[in-house]
Amino acid sequence: MAAPNPIQIQKYLSGIDYPASKDDVVSTAEQENAPDDVLEALKAIPEGQYDGPTDVSKAVSDAS
Repeated sequence: MAAPNPIQIQKYLSGIDYPASKDDVVSTAEQENAPDDVLEALKAIPEGQYDGPTDVSKAVSDAS
């Protein structure tokens, strides 16, 4: 399955404060009612701190 595109992912991360942990990223997307493909992509990223949207997008791309 192809990873969701970065714009689609960021749509569900509006309002998140960076730096953010993987758990923060996933829980924010869940609160924003992200679709399953976005949630699965975010759950697949490595544990760690993400300094901004670009870091999250890169992690999703690397994990897919």
